[in-house]
Amino acid sequence: MARMLEGARLLAVQQVALAAATGRVLGRDVVSGIALPPFDNAAMDGVALASGGQPQAIGSEWEIAARIGAGDMPRDDAASAWEIMTGAPLPARADIVVPVERIEELAVRDAGAPRIRLLEQAEPGANIRRRGEDVPARCVVLKQGTFVGDAQMLLLAGLGIDRVDVARCPRVAVLATGRELVAPGEPLPPGAIHDATSPYLAAALATAGAEAVRVVRVGDEVAEFQAALDTALADGVDLVLSTGAVSRGYYDFIPSALDARGAERIFHGVALRPGKPVFCAQLREGPLFVGLPGNPLSTAVGFRFLVEPLLRAWLGMSVEQECRLPLAAACSKRAGLHAAFHATLRCDGEGCMRVHAGAEQASFRLLPFSRSCAWITLPAEAEHVDAGTLVQVHGYSHLRPPPWAPA
Repeated sequence: MARMLEGARLLAVQQVALAAATGRVLGRDVVSGIALPPFDNAAMDGVALASGGQPQAIGSEWEIAARIGAGDMPRDDAASAWEIMTGAPLPARADIVVPVERIEELAVRDAGAPRIRLLEQAEPGANIRRRGEDVPARCVVLKQGTFVGDAQMLLLAGLGIDRVDVARCPRVAVLATGRELVAPGEPLPPGAIHDATSPYLAAALATAGAEAVRVVRVGDEVAEFQAALDTALADGVDLVLSTGAVSRGYYDFIPSALDARGAERIFHGVALRPGKPVFCAQLREGPLFVGLPGNPLSTAVGFRFLVEPLLRAWLGMSVEQECRLPLAAACSKRAGLHAAFHATLRCDGEGCMRVHAGAEQASFRLLPFSRSCAWITLPAEAEHVDAGTLVQVHGYSHLRPPPWAPA
């Protein structure tokens, strides 16, 4: 990972309309141009009083000078009480809002102004939202590297921000190798399989904040692979991902094909299972190349734990924080290899969250993986991990926390 991430940093910053910012990562700090609330206002429907900073006793009576609704501008006059609606700006002298449930309307005297009586004591400052109480003006509200979700969108819109500086999405090409691969929807000839990894990587890249600019299937011929790689490089990609052809078999041609292009090998093979044969090289043309194994779960593990940290650095984000939960049942793994298991998170009736490793962890099995919701990783030195041990838990994307379910 250190070799892959050496020199990796925020690629570039671009400005987008607010509506296009959801799911992106902020490229710069966001500073509030206004205060929130922008003015003192009523927290609920009721009556605003000018008390002079003094508590007002139960039973005191007040004459209503005017009604103030949201969007109105109250007059600066000598009145002492106003009917007011939630969110309406307070008159300059008002310092209490009494909820409508805590007042009694009195009979109008001789066609005079409406009058009310307090049903309980009212304290200065009650039920008032002060200017800047939520967000002071000119403060940093969202840091660079923050993922923009629904909650962040609500804040940005509330601040009146219509354009946002975001990190440029890393541009990625996907080359799926193997003459046995057939597109979903096409009939399977003898010996063929449907291409599962290309659609998976296209979706996973989008979820991880990247853009899959090219997704193609190539056979096992070096010339076809080199041509596809040249086309991908012409698209101006930052990263090329391949699947298959990186192990030690007769058709595993990618390492030698990249050697022939003058690429610099960074590593070939990692102590990780599944995903051990993964290959990484720096292309002479500039982009990075990561060759993922062809078995579907090997592809998924290599992408999540080797590629996503790189994408995260290119998006200008800090290293992912660790999350640990107790293991529900003991599990075993091969000593000397880091292990990634797909799992589910379940919370029992007492509020205890535990992680359940899937029973079937073979790298070709798609169904158990589809029923899981998280990854757990176990250190290389462990061979047997007892129930109750705290293990690292990871979402399926670095930008999305794992969901949990009732036990």
